[in-house]
Amino acid sequence: MKRVTLLLIALIAISSVSIAQKNKIKIETEYGDIVLMLYDNTPLNTNNMVKMATEHFYDSTLFHRCIPQFMIQGGDPDSKQAKPGQALGNGGLGTTIPAEINDVAYHKRGAVGVARDQTPDKSGSSCQFYLVSGKPFTDAELDVMSKRTGRNYTPEQREVYKTQGGTPHLDGNYTVFGEVVEGMEIVDKIAAEPRDANDRPNKDIRMIKVTVIGEKKPFIDNMKNSVKNIFKKKPKKDG
Repeated sequence: MKRVTLLLIALIAISSVSIAQKNKIKIETEYGDIVLMLYDNTPLNTNNMVKMATEHFYDSTLFHRCIPQFMIQGGDPDSKQAKPGQALGNGGLGTTIPAEINDVAYHKRGAVGVARDQTPDKSGSSCQFYLVSGKPFTDAELDVMSKRTGRNYTPEQREVYKTQGGTPHLDGNYTVFGEVVEGMEIVDKIAAEPRDANDRPNKDIRMIKVTVIGEKKPFIDNMKNSVKNIFKKKPKKDG
């Protein structure tokens, strides 16, 4: 009975940590760090970005499309060795990630979204993403957006769009799978950089290093090992 009780306690602890802790991504730039918290309700896109960051795919890629009061976009593999003035945004890995659009995640200021072209199923790039800087909207403007997109905003979402801002016209068409939790001032600085006709900044703004922080796995693995140890048979004493 004691072993069963210990097992239940351990399993509850594992479950609680899984819910409480989020995977976070740190993007290091010359301006400072941007930290993203990725959502649990978009597992395909969240796990994809965690995988890409773990493999250091994003290191040295550019924020190649930056528009004030809108968003900054990066992750194009072609940007690593791009020449000055080279048009970017078409690079990829030849695959897409299924859309995970839902009513909970929306394009508020700081939202992390999946870049995509005109895919009928709204599936997105397996590497390119954007961070929303956005701007505030009025109730009247949100009403127009709602009619256009078919999206009904909750009172809380409306308040955020009116006070903090975002890009509500993207709701329902692009997957939002996280949000900026540190470094929004860095996002704004990058978005404000002078740019060319293709919205590429005149100076290269690199993601110097992109890493995963606050992972769940190590803690959970340790808990699982502890559970296994509970049930290990004790060696029989001689004699």
